[in-house]
Amino acid sequence: MEIRFTTDNTSYKKMTTEELKKLFLIDKLFHENEVYMLYSDVDRSITGSTVPTNDKLKLLSSTKEMAAEYFLQRREIGIINIGGDGLITADEKVFSLAYKDALYIGKGTKEIDFASIRPEQPAKFYFVSYPAHMEYPTVHRKFSEAESVQLGSQKDANKRTIYKYIHPNGIKSCQLVMGLTELDEGNVWNTMPVHTHQRRSEVYMYFNMKEDAVVLHVFGEPNETRHFILRNGQAVISPSWSVHSGVATQNYSFIWGMGGENQDFDDMDWVPMNELN
Repeated sequence: MEIRFTTDNTSYKKMTTEELKKLFLIDKLFHENEVYMLYSDVDRSITGSTVPTNDKLKLLSSTKEMAAEYFLQRREIGIINIGGDGLITADEKVFSLAYKDALYIGKGTKEIDFASIRPEQPAKFYFVSYPAHMEYPTVHRKFSEAESVQLGSQKDANKRTIYKYIHPNGIKSCQLVMGLTELDEGNVWNTMPVHTHQRRSEVYMYFNMKEDAVVLHVFGEPNETRHFILRNGQAVISPSWSVHSGVATQNYSFIWGMGGENQDFDDMDWVPMNELN
């Protein structure tokens, strides 16, 4: 498990792009036959992925970093598949996840296995986990069953659909909120005007992009922003003090996962455009 200790909202202003990337950019996701995990001190999130081919892969606890007998001893996890059809076994109960299906697994589940139905078209499981103090049942949600909201407009190049999986009116959780956003063809902006949410952090993972496409992801305090260049299958951690918005060379999709003190999706501190620098 990779460990990241991030910086505060003053020190980041003196850092180079490379220094910031080493703290907030996640660029080692989706390698075959590997369970990759990154532990961040931002709300103690764990972000990761697994791409099983011929054999099952297990989600194991890291005793040193988590001090837990098993991964979900004191945690919960949200998983979305962005690859071929796959299987997740949670304490001997098997769930079949197609493309963009989601699975929430609550605190107390001891054994979790990942597998692909067709090794030549492997599943690509992406997950976000936060600490949990209550147990909630494991729930599978098909993409077609997710609550959807259409936002933006073609003239502003931000026409998009938000799909909510884990949230107060959907799959119940302790503090995790998770879903994905898809931009219509010809639209490139997400989350503009920008916002922060002091009561929780967030992780964006961009996907469904061509090999030569890039996202310019806006980061930092509203009055002194920085940016990262992200490619397909890469993610960025946004602390509560940072804005998180992006514009790309094509339309794209991204998975968002949040954890903190408030699960209200609309709990946002909007930033007027004339205050953005």
